[in-house]
Amino acid sequence: MRVVIAAAGTGGHINPGVAIANKIMKEEPNSKIIFIGTKRGLETNLVPRAGYELKTIESFGISRSLSVKNIKRLVKTIGSIGESKKILKEFKPDLIIGTGGYICISVCLAAKKLKIPYIIHESNVLPGVATKLLSKNAEKILVGFEEAKERLPKAKQIVLTGTPTKVNKLQLTKDEIKEKKEKLGFDTNLPLVLVFGGSQGAQSINISMLGIIEKRKNTNYQIMWAAGPEQYEIVKNKFSEKNIDINNIKGIKIVPYIYEMEEIMNIADLIVSRSGAMTVTEIEKVGKPAIFIPFPYAAENHQEYNARALEKKKAAKVILDKDLTEEVLNDNILSLTKDKEELERMGKRANEMSIKNVEDKIYSEIERK
Repeated sequence: MRVVIAAAGTGGHINPGVAIANKIMKEEPNSKIIFIGTKRGLETNLVPRAGYELKTIESFGISRSLSVKNIKRLVKTIGSIGESKKILKEFKPDLIIGTGGYICISVCLAAKKLKIPYIIHESNVLPGVATKLLSKNAEKILVGFEEAKERLPKAKQIVLTGTPTKVNKLQLTKDEIKEKKEKLGFDTNLPLVLVFGGSQGAQSINISMLGIIEKRKNTNYQIMWAAGPEQYEIVKNKFSEKNIDINNIKGIKIVPYIYEMEEIMNIADLIVSRSGAMTVTEIEKVGKPAIFIPFPYAAENHQEYNARALEKKKAAKVILDKDLTEEVLNDNILSLTKDKEELERMGKRANEMSIKNVEDKIYSEIERK
């Protein structure tokens, strides 16, 4: 099988593409797969690291505002359809797989002109503009959430497959969880709250966490906090101004980034985070209760839709960014962590929403294209 995967920008688009590519190669080792992306996004790192060739085009997401910058971007994006056609003619794929985002428009429109079939995978509850535009001519749309189906009325075929992720639920015993918490320096008698804001951190969440810790509001729970590589030094300096050593706060561990996210998610008692599709999928998979603070500037506010899907099932609580303060966040954390049984019920509800055998389902639909 010869496949082109269109994925660009964030890990939420690229990582599912890599997972799909890996599954195809596992099932059909003689397959040839290349990625099409840009020179600006995480794909320049993640795709080569995964062992795949990346071809780049000049495609951009277009803002609705009228400006010289946007007009230039629009011209380049229109031109990127021709760039995509050239790559597709040279590679001669049997199939295009797009994982959402602006890059899919350029590549899939080129595929349509060349009469090459394409499939779109949409991770979010609220499908993006690209998925909506391309849905009518796609062979099928694979979705991560059941709720996305009703929002794609023009699609020929929609299949609920879930979204692939590297994070899994670890079958840890209570003793193993205790041992891992102790190894990290945490008290096993207090709940552990994992806080992060995506790969780059989240400023509003960080500001609230600073307030909570500075005023010692977290006496009844512990914190594992990934502040983000770009914001860690800011957080460190803020603590330093208050004569607080970031590396020596009782019951609190603050890092730029968590590399062992799978393990930490599995031992946490509660998760506080943004609600990108990948994060929500991982939380469902490990079966953990969550407080979601959706990124307010996400395209079409799709993060709030993702978060509300779990809130509706009583698996999570949602705090809008505009309502976020240290008091609101701390009150929500305290109200949840004091009720261990409710935390367990919320985690169980989240895990019940998780779709099993995702890669198998996606590969099966690719085979039946």
